[in-house]
Amino acid sequence: METIKPKCSSNNSNHKSRLARTFQKVINLRTATKIASSNGIGICVLTSQHNFPQDDSTPDHKTSSHSDKHGDSKVKQKAVLEALVAKVFASVTSIKAAYAELQIAQHPYNSDAIQAADEAVVEELRTLSELKRKFLKKELDLSPQVTLMLAEIQEQQSLMRTYEITIKKLESDVEQKDSDIALLHKQFEDCTAFNKSLEKKLNASGPLSMFDNIQFTTLNPSHFVQVLHCTLRSVRSFVKMMIKEMELAKWDLDAAAKTIEPGTLFAKQSHRCFVFESFVCKTMLEGFNSNDFGLTKDSASKKLDPEQYFNKFKNLKSAHTKSFLVQNSNSSFAKFTRTKYVNLVHAKMECSFFGNLNQRKLVTSGGFPDTAFFTAFAEMSRRFWLLHCLGFSMHEQVSVFQVKKDCRFSEVYMENASEDSLFSGEINDANIDIRVSFTVVPGFKIGKTVIQSQVYLSPVITPPVSR
Repeated sequence: METIKPKCSSNNSNHKSRLARTFQKVINLRTATKIASSNGIGICVLTSQHNFPQDDSTPDHKTSSHSDKHGDSKVKQKAVLEALVAKVFASVTSIKAAYAELQIAQHPYNSDAIQAADEAVVEELRTLSELKRKFLKKELDLSPQVTLMLAEIQEQQSLMRTYEITIKKLESDVEQKDSDIALLHKQFEDCTAFNKSLEKKLNASGPLSMFDNIQFTTLNPSHFVQVLHCTLRSVRSFVKMMIKEMELAKWDLDAAAKTIEPGTLFAKQSHRCFVFESFVCKTMLEGFNSNDFGLTKDSASKKLDPEQYFNKFKNLKSAHTKSFLVQNSNSSFAKFTRTKYVNLVHAKMECSFFGNLNQRKLVTSGGFPDTAFFTAFAEMSRRFWLLHCLGFSMHEQVSVFQVKKDCRFSEVYMENASEDSLFSGEINDANIDIRVSFTVVPGFKIGKTVIQSQVYLSPVITPPVSR
């Protein structure tokens, strides 16, 4: 008879272990934590599952479980603090965006936008105050993951609002600048039109209407002076154009001025223009004392009577310069214009200005270029020719004179071309004597009447006498 032994107790122990593991899994699933965010969006976060030992008799089970719980608590606390800081920075960014909206709503004034921005600032400040209160009382119920995500979204939206405001501000500035530019353009055009009208009245081509009432029997030196002033205005206009062409051609204006009048001391750099005016006047008035500007060898035998010169003056003063030249290409005036252009505008100068010698070739072949440069020269040439005709219409003999370099200044025969030039005085105990550096505009004599020449003055310094 066999004895039946009971089952080993280890079987009971294994059964209990399996039951415990099954029960723990169910408990973990049912104790999952649902966390809701402040805006109603929630996520379900499962708590970390611990691996239970196969045998409950493990001696370190309680110690490791306590350590895991303590570590999880620190990680969760750190995550909550990070979420809190992110939410604070997001609120600060929102306040900055709202403040920017508040500023831009001031100009132009927009009451609705100002009120909305003010409410946004107040709302964010209220949110920060509530966060502070909960943090101090340790009542924070933030979901780290959701709070971080929402804070990032809020911050990016605030930054986008700030950028949009900046773009609107820049667009507004651009529109204002465009408006200012348009206004300045309008003012510039108005000034240009006004200057052109003044130039046309005082200096431009066209009929010299102020001399329409001049009669041959009433001619006097004052009429000659008036025509001379008109002629000098055309000279300055042409010199201004010539200097502009020099600058565009990269000329060294100082070197050019020194070539014409070496050793001249200028009070101002802008006074270099007087050298070019001197060169133009000297070239254009060369031969003025001859009957026809010395264009022909037997000019003395071709002398006309004064009234014939006056009729030439009246016919030319009311004519259009270019039309008269084309229609009278073989006239004395046309020959004078071609000769003076070739003498005044050197071939190298013309080539540097325009890159070719087309104008020079056309002039020497008997034609007249249709360019702004030659038109200005032709108008100046016309006025010099008119001055010559009027001068020889006088009942008394007319002649031109020029002051020599280093002559003493005389108020009878000269006038200072520039009020800003250097005057006599003492510098460092040295005696300064003012002398004529060069003649800008020659003077004229009509019988016993003297029309002063315009001169540029420079100082001559004499060392002090030693005692």
